[in-house]
Amino acid sequence: MAVREQDVELIVRQILSEMGTKAAAPVTAPKAAGGAIPKKARVAMLTELGKFELQEHEIPALGDDDILVKVEGCGVCGTDAHEFKNDPFGLIPVVLGHEGTGEIVAMGKNVKKDSAGKTLSVGDKVVTCMIFKDNPDITMYDLNKQNVGGADVYGLLPDDDIKFNGWFADYIVVRGGSTIFNVSDLDLDSRILIEACAVLIHAVERAKTTGILRFNSRVAVQGCGPIGLICIAILRTMGVENITAVDGNQKRLDFAKRMGANKTVNFMEHQGIEALTKAVEDSFDGHLADFAFQCTGNPKAHANIYKFIRNGGGLCELGFFINGGDAVINPHFDLCAKEITLVGSWVYTLRDYATTFDFLKRAKGIGLPLAELITDRYPLEEINEALKKNLEMTGLKVAVINK
Repeated sequence: MAVREQDVELIVRQILSEMGTKAAAPVTAPKAAGGAIPKKARVAMLTELGKFELQEHEIPALGDDDILVKVEGCGVCGTDAHEFKNDPFGLIPVVLGHEGTGEIVAMGKNVKKDSAGKTLSVGDKVVTCMIFKDNPDITMYDLNKQNVGGADVYGLLPDDDIKFNGWFADYIVVRGGSTIFNVSDLDLDSRILIEACAVLIHAVERAKTTGILRFNSRVAVQGCGPIGLICIAILRTMGVENITAVDGNQKRLDFAKRMGANKTVNFMEHQGIEALTKAVEDSFDGHLADFAFQCTGNPKAHANIYKFIRNGGGLCELGFFINGGDAVINPHFDLCAKEITLVGSWVYTLRDYATTFDFLKRAKGIGLPLAELITDRYPLEEINEALKKNLEMTGLKVAVINK
C-alpha cells in the first residue's frame, strides 16, 4: 500500500513528539563476564554549569607506566561544588572527583611500587595525590618546598583522549609520573576522607612552625564543617585537650564535641563581636585562645577571629581555597599590637598525604567517629543530586559510592 506524503509527515511528527516527552534511558555500568575489565565504562562529564552527563567511552590501552583503577568511591569536595556551580577554573568539559579511591585491576609492566616504596599489585586499594610537572621544587624526597598547588590533580584535569581523568567514574587511568599510595590497610570510608584530612594535616603542620601550638594550648577552631571537624580530630590525636569549637549550627557543634572539642560557642546566641569574644574567653575560663584555626571561607569570620586570640598568640588561616572576598581588619589592633603570628595554609604536600594514613589509624584507635562525617551517599547515576546536596550544606560530607 502506498504511503501518502501527508502520512509520512504525520508519522515523523508523532515520533519526534514522543522522543521529546520520553526520558532518555540511563547509561548503566557496562558489564564484563567473570569480573573481566569491560571494553567501555562510564564517566560523569560536567558538560555545562550544573549538569553532569554520564558518558560511555572505551577504556584506553595502558602504557607501561600506567595503572587502571576500578573506582569504589569518591568524596564530593567544595572545589567540585564551585566548579559545578561557577566553573572558576574554566575546565568544562571535565570529569571531576579528586577525593577518590579504588582497586587496581591492571598495571603496566614498569609499575612495581607506590610513591612511598610500598609494593603494588593487582587487587590493592589505592589513592592518588598529584601528577608531577617539570618542577624541581616538587619531589618525593624534599616535600616541604611546595604544596600540591604546583602540580596537576586527578579530577581537575582538562578533558582529553583518555577521558578517565577523574574519580567520578567507573574507572580511572593513573598515568605514569603520578603519585599513588597503597592504602589496602584502610577501610573505604577512611580512604574517601584521606584527601580532606591531608588538608588539615598540612594546616596543623603549618601551625606548628609558629612554635606556639603545644599540648597545653588553648585552641579555638572556627567553622565546624568537615574541615573544622577534622581539624579538631587531628588536634585531639596530638594530645591537645583544651579546644573550643565556634559555629552557628548546634548539630555541628554537638558533633564537634564527639570529635574532641571540650567546649563550644554558638555565635547565633551572641550579638556583636564583643559578646562573641567574651563567650570564647569564658570557654577558656577567662583566657583568650593561645592559637586559632579559621576554617570557613567567610571574610567576616576571618576578621572576627583575631579578637579571640591572646597577645603573642597564633593563627592559621585555611578557609579560603578560592577567592572568597576581602576581609577588613585593623592591622594595629588585630595584628601588630597583639604580635600575632599568622600562617596561611593551602592544600598539602606529599609528606602530609602520607602522614594522613597514620592519623586515620590513630583517630580510629581512640574512637573518634570520623566515618560519621560521611552523611550522604549517592550512586554515580545520581551525581547531579550529590552535588546539589553538597551545595545545600545540610549534611556534612557527601560521597559518590560505586556499587
